[in-house]
Amino acid sequence: MEINDTARIQWACRRGMLELDVTIMPFFKYEYAALSDAQKRQFIRLLEQPDPDLFNWLMNHGEPADSELNAMVQLIQQRNQARGPVPV
Repeated sequence: MEINDTARIQWACRRGMLELDVTIMPFFKYEYAALSDAQKRQFIRLLEQPDPDLFNWLMNHGEPADSELNAMVQLIQQRNQARGPVPV
């Protein structure tokens, strides 16, 4: 995916688990546009990971071995916590 293809990225944010949807979709909606190009590429790489891995990482049941993916997981968690709950 290209970093400016927001329609495809938004589609990729829709996962098979509600827990992932309520974590990833608000981050995309409220934060993606302000990310650097490097962070956008990291986010896209994160979306390419399997749902069980994403779930574990985003719910603090482990972390990615890849430091860039780990940084993106932490950024998502930090920004979502700072923003608080929002409708999906």
